[in-house]
Amino acid sequence: MTEDAPRVLATFLEAVRVDSPSGEEARFGAWCERRLAALGFDVRFDGTGPATGSDCGNLIAERPGAADGLTVVLSAHLDTVGPGRGIDPVVGGGVVRSAGDTILGADDKAGVAAILEALERAQETGTPTGPVRVLLTTGEERGLRGAKALDRSECRGDVCLVLDAHGPVGGVVTAAPTQYTFSAVFEGVPAHAGVEPERGISAIAMAASAIASMRIGRLDEETTANVGEIHGGNATNVITASCAIRGECRSLDPAKVETVRDEMDAAMRDAARRAGGAVRTEWVLEYEGYRLSPDDPMLGLVEGALRLVGREPSFFSTGGGSDANIFAARALPSLVLSCGMTDVHGVEESVEVSDLVALADVLALVLKRAVR
Repeated sequence: MTEDAPRVLATFLEAVRVDSPSGEEARFGAWCERRLAALGFDVRFDGTGPATGSDCGNLIAERPGAADGLTVVLSAHLDTVGPGRGIDPVVGGGVVRSAGDTILGADDKAGVAAILEALERAQETGTPTGPVRVLLTTGEERGLRGAKALDRSECRGDVCLVLDAHGPVGGVVTAAPTQYTFSAVFEGVPAHAGVEPERGISAIAMAASAIASMRIGRLDEETTANVGEIHGGNATNVITASCAIRGECRSLDPAKVETVRDEMDAAMRDAARRAGGAVRTEWVLEYEGYRLSPDDPMLGLVEGALRLVGREPSFFSTGGGSDANIFAARALPSLVLSCGMTDVHGVEESVEVSDLVALADVLALVLKRAVR
């Protein structure tokens, strides 16, 4: 199917040249709107911009089926990380890279390009499909903001393919973790560090004691924990009265993540109690995890399509979350597909043209195979 490479490549190159840093997705959203409308989709934005901090809402596009079949939802996100302005893609040796001073934006415009190519191909060939929905979210890189703000009524369909995993096409995420984040503020007593340190209670020391007693890093093959931020103090001669830390824990096992959450919270409270200070903790469930059964029909649908395009399916679990976590928690059956992108979130990011083609091939076959 190499004859399709120039078009999907051209779509991808055009897409990455449209700046869409998180919070400024409107221009790229309008670009996608025009492309989808030309393919016969009813396209709208859901008005969640004020809630997510974006200049537009999530893009929702729908087209009724010409045949009886499963409702397939194709999803990617509109935003990119920085540095993502003025991207100048360079093609060489069958690989697309940035010019070296920005990201490439394959995360997630490789997914967007593949969606458009698959839909264009179905229209050109007259291939009948069942109902198709497209969800392009905002603020994914800022903590899945668009997906979280999406109205639950929009999370409908029989299968949702989220095109947002790294690695060569063929990868399929079958499990993703539950994640909690926390913010904590330790409160001590200020004093002059050189004159009367005995009168003070150091909030920094409390935070350090708490962190030192936590299990941090990879706790087992399913579970991780981390403290990623610490802020406090403004002078060396003052016993610091307030110190804030932020961290997280996540696990593929929902029971394990609850245990680690309780352990981390107890470590902070114990450290404050021992020092004679106080701590306020706030925990947020960022997203719930999911695990697909080996006999899940979605896996069979995608596995068959992958094999037909010559890609060996590779099922794996991930330690990261995606929009699929939010959709799955809202009863929209979802899985994440690898899109060929490598070294994401850095200036070395790249994607192979053959992966762009293969991903579009897979989506086109899923649409065809979803017809009853």
